[in-house]
Amino acid sequence: MMNHQFWRIKTIKVIPRKWKMVKKASIFKKKIKSIWKKIRVCSSEKFKKYKKLSTKNISQELEVVDSEAVNIFSDDDSDLVALKISILGDCQIGKTSFVAKYVGDEQEKKCLQMNGLNLMDKTLVIKGARIAFTIWDVGGDHSSYGQIPIACKDAVAILFMFDLNCRRSLNNVKYWYIQARKWNKSAIPILIGTKFDDFVQLPLDIQWTVVSQARTYAKAMKATLFFSSATHNINVNKIFKFIMAKLFNLPWTVQKNLTIGEPIIDF
Repeated sequence: MMNHQFWRIKTIKVIPRKWKMVKKASIFKKKIKSIWKKIRVCSSEKFKKYKKLSTKNISQELEVVDSEAVNIFSDDDSDLVALKISILGDCQIGKTSFVAKYVGDEQEKKCLQMNGLNLMDKTLVIKGARIAFTIWDVGGDHSSYGQIPIACKDAVAILFMFDLNCRRSLNNVKYWYIQARKWNKSAIPILIGTKFDDFVQLPLDIQWTVVSQARTYAKAMKATLFFSSATHNINVNKIFKFIMAKLFNLPWTVQKNLTIGEPIIDF
């Protein structure tokens, strides 16, 4: 049984460390600085057009557009809503593969790598509205811990990831959650188990144990739980559609799936 005392987080007033991005990332940095300003559009008059989107299944509403193609239609970012998403979890659990599957091969090649941090872009068009995700993938080893504050600050969603085949990575989600909440208490929390394609080969009793623990953690975190596989693209796009549904009040028609041996979705 999980010690619920662990989840009681005391607010600590800390002054974030100053940081400086490499020269070649200056354009990226400018965009990130404007994230909070642009997110505020969501509560302004301009956001009303997003809330008037069709009430069809969200999977029919999202049209993925390559970032370069978007630039053809507009040279300025006045109509762009930039959203920051952070990913936290141990090393070697499939975080980077997960993001690469979502953004695509071309965007993966443009990945901005820093010490303990990878940044990738993904731009969507929803009924003419341009939505730009900037995904901050924190490395996961001790040397990357210092990147947690800047990665989490102003994020609209934080993905806490673990390897379904490694119980230790699931246990360590507690650490990542507590560290993230020191810097961001409002981001949407999502708990994601990776490498489902390998996990499904394990005996059912082991699967049941991991599912039970993951659901307990998700409940304590007030997070939605997804099992995923980057190799077979299981629930990868669906997770980001869920984020869009939460942020823009779009309909969410996906049902819970608590069947052992199938990719779990619990909310």
